[in-house]
Amino acid sequence: MFIDIDCSQMKKYNQNAFGDYFVSKRYPDESRLVAVLSDGLGSGIKANILSCMTATMLSQFISNDQIPLKQAAEIIMNSLPVCKVRHISYSTFSAIDCYDDGNARIVEEGNPDFVWIRDGEIMKPKFETIQSKTFKNRKMKVYKLKFKLGDRVIFCSDGVTQSGLGGGRLKLGLRREGLINIVKDKLEEEPEISSSKLSTYIVNQARNIETDRNPKDDISACVLYFREPRESLIFTGPPYHQQKDSEYARMFWNYSGKKAICGGTTANLISRELNLPIRMDTTISVGKLPAISYMDGVDLVTEGILTLTKTLEYLENGTFDIDNAAGKLVKFLLDSDCINFMVGAKLNQAHYDPALPIEIEIRKNIIKKMAKALQDKYFKKVSVQYM
Repeated sequence: MFIDIDCSQMKKYNQNAFGDYFVSKRYPDESRLVAVLSDGLGSGIKANILSCMTATMLSQFISNDQIPLKQAAEIIMNSLPVCKVRHISYSTFSAIDCYDDGNARIVEEGNPDFVWIRDGEIMKPKFETIQSKTFKNRKMKVYKLKFKLGDRVIFCSDGVTQSGLGGGRLKLGLRREGLINIVKDKLEEEPEISSSKLSTYIVNQARNIETDRNPKDDISACVLYFREPRESLIFTGPPYHQQKDSEYARMFWNYSGKKAICGGTTANLISRELNLPIRMDTTISVGKLPAISYMDGVDLVTEGILTLTKTLEYLENGTFDIDNAAGKLVKFLLDSDCINFMVGAKLNQAHYDPALPIEIEIRKNIIKKMAKALQDKYFKKVSVQYM
């Protein structure tokens, strides 16, 4: 089971920093995911610092396994100061520690109650309430849960549930019930919608409710979707030992998920070993990048270093929907959950051609940076095998 997670955020109107902070990290060796969403008091830089501090500390506590999740969250809850003017906590938080088998723990303090949807129904899980030893008006909810395939979980800041507060349409704001209705309607329309698209949809809907569509608070929505993983394999670069070309070609061909080839030499290797012809696409305008090619049984075939370098740039900058080879590779990667790279270690003298752009790096470094971007920014599971 794969945990598809993403968080969409929008700043309060006229602010230059997010007052909410989200952090998430996968631990592939443990089949584990840790995520925290924190809402800082007020908005702007001050709120950003407070929420960042809370989310980062709690995430580190949980991931290092030094103390249990409940104890870590209790320490944070008892330590957070209270604003002397407004007499409320400097930040609130929601945290989840979840494994690929569905076993999870969730703690919430101050944020709206999370929404758990299974087969179109709203689940009402039991929880333990922990009273702060330091502050009488501060309580924390602790859940021990077991998620299944198809489950959806939504965390949000109060910028979502309070959107539209005091306005003409919703004088009491969207509230949790309104959020549930928005999510259920969208899931009926698009049952397989990704966490990225659903979180973005929630945030946009919350903004649209606001007067003049100007958010009166920071808006954040984090979505988790438990589903079967979408696996893919990218083969790039010729293997170091040429006598193993046939072995690696068969390994590539027998892979059950989506497959892509990045590199002319690599494509020729597969074509030669498996007797598969390569056809060039001459109909699409691709600008400065070489055109894509086609091969039966392979989902995408592109040029190597130039395309990989541009793909890395797009991933780091968050650039999508570009109609060239790198744009297609970005889509291929983002439509996958578990991404496997087969990287040939044979030296390619073309990488050192002085006519090529100076920013081009050798293949291994590009793949290393790409794997980091996919893991840290897009929450993918990535493995790299050098050959």
